[in-house]
Order: sequence, then C-alpha cells, then structure tokens
Amino acid sequence: MSASGGTKAIVAALAANLAIAVAKFVAFLFSGSSSMLAESVHSLADSGNQALLLLGGKKAKREATPQHPFGYGRERYIYAFLVSIVLFSVGGMFALYEGYEKIKHPHELTNWYWPVGVLVFAIIAETFSFRTAIKESNVLRGRRSWTEFVRHAKAPELPVVLLEDLGALVGLVLALGGVGLALLTGDSVWDGIGTLCIGILLILIALVLAAETKSLLLGESAGVEETQKIEAALVDGDTVTRIIHMRTLHLGPEELLVAAKIAVRHEETATEIAAAINAAESRIREAVPIARVIYLEPDIYSETEAAKGPDPEATPGGPTPSDAGH
Repeated sequence: MSASGGTKAIVAALAANLAIAVAKFVAFLFSGSSSMLAESVHSLADSGNQALLLLGGKKAKREATPQHPFGYGRERYIYAFLVSIVLFSVGGMFALYEGYEKIKHPHELTNWYWPVGVLVFAIIAETFSFRTAIKESNVLRGRRSWTEFVRHAKAPELPVVLLEDLGALVGLVLALGGVGLALLTGDSVWDGIGTLCIGILLILIALVLAAETKSLLLGESAGVEETQKIEAALVDGDTVTRIIHMRTLHLGPEELLVAAKIAVRHEETATEIAAAINAAESRIREAVPIARVIYLEPDIYSETEAAKGPDPEATPGGPTPSDAGH
C-alpha cells in the first residue's frame, strides 16, 4: 500500500515539476530574474529526484541472490539519501551562488509579467502535487502528527515528496516576494535576496531528509505497535513461556527481520519445540505480515542467569534491558 501510494505521489510530483521547470526557465530567459533561474534549477533537481525515487523502487523489487540473501529492499533508502544530496548541492548551493551574484551584480528585471505569471502557474501546479502527496500520506499516517510521520515512516518516498513539495511551495512564495519587491522598489537586489532565501530553505530541507534517510540506512527496528504484536504472537503460554530477548530490523520498508531467543519448558522434546517454533512463526506472520524473515532460538530461562546481568552473551538465559518487562 505504501509503495503504490508513494508511486502515485512521485508521478504527480514528476509531471508537475517537469512542466514548471520548463516554464520557469522560459520566464528567466525573458526577464533575467535570478529567482526564476534558481527556481528552474530547483524544479529540474526535483524532477531528477523523483526519477531517482522511481528507479530505487524498481531496483528494490529484485529477487534475493546468494550475495544479497536478504534482497534489495534498502535500495529505496539509498536512492532517498541521494535525493537529499542532489537537493543540497544542485538546488540549495546553486541558489545561494546565484543569489550572491545577483546581489553583487544587480540588473534590472525585464518583462516582469513572465516571472509573475509563471510563478502563479507553478504555485497552482505544486499545490496539486502537494495535495496528492498529502492524500496518499494520510492513508498511512493514521493518527500520527505530520512530524511523527516524516520521522518514523519506514517507506521514504512519501516523506521525501512531502518535504520537496512543501519546500517548492515556500520557495515559490519567496521567489514571488523577491520579484514583487524588486518591481515595487526598482531595486533588483530584492530578487537576489529572494534567491538566497530559496537556497537556505532547500539546504535545510536537504539536511532533514539526509538525517531521516541516514537512520533508515543504518537500520531501524519495528515500530512500537508492530513490536507489541510480535511479542504477543510469540508467547503461547504453553511451550513458549516468555521472550528472553528480541531484535527486529527493517530489511526494507515492507520487509522485517525478527530474531528472538525464547524460553521453552525443559521437559519438552525436540519435536515439540520445533512444532512450537513453527507455530510461533505462523502467528507472527499473521499478526505482522511484513515479518518475512524470522529466526527463533529456544532456550531454558534461568532466574540465576538472568540475575547476573543484561548481557545476552554473558547470561544466555537472561533478558536484555529492553526486555525487562517480559
């Protein structure tokens, strides 16, 4: 669901940005506005970013290989991180340079109606793209705030498109303000100031995206709700009596690895324990369908070993700090 929703939002943003980039560049040629040049490069960079997200989604669907036994799901994180780099370098740094040059060497705007008309058109197109991203995100966001959604979403595409579209809309308003003030005051330095503001905005958004995608690349655990479902599914109270310790890791947005050491009754036979593990795996997959890779290690829980400390290597029968409540 997140993949299809993300693709729809990406395609809408790509179509809008390509049309806007062409319109902005034409407006720059007729008016000489540095804000329009910075905005045209911004839209072109955004178009490239959406292409990167689509490419990452396609590559992530490849089947696992002996060299990559857990598949290629993290390709989506890698390409999302590349987006932040492109946004920082091509969008933000170019806008800062262009703004500085415009302030240092100002020149009068000509054919002012071109940039104003294109900016109004761009705001309408970006609003449509932003509305699509919001609509698709709401399907997955639930009751979480927008900040929580961007920070904790495991699928990177929608947060990336949301932040890009938001940055584009704010950037368009800044560009319109810079051009408008330049026309009202007759001082084209305002156009350069607007361009500088666009550059600062893009760099800030790029840094936020880089921080969030870096966390995904390093490997994030399952969310609180999913973890609780896995824990409830693991313990049956019969053969599996408790969780000694458990680790989860997202191999991709829709693929989760679950590794746990579980306590079983000492009188159970190997056949009974194997059957209990198979049953536990089935319960986990039913409760959390994205839990596709599961490794369960049976052990005998020991109060004496648990009292020695939380280190699972030093006390193989005891819990880790995060499992203190089990």
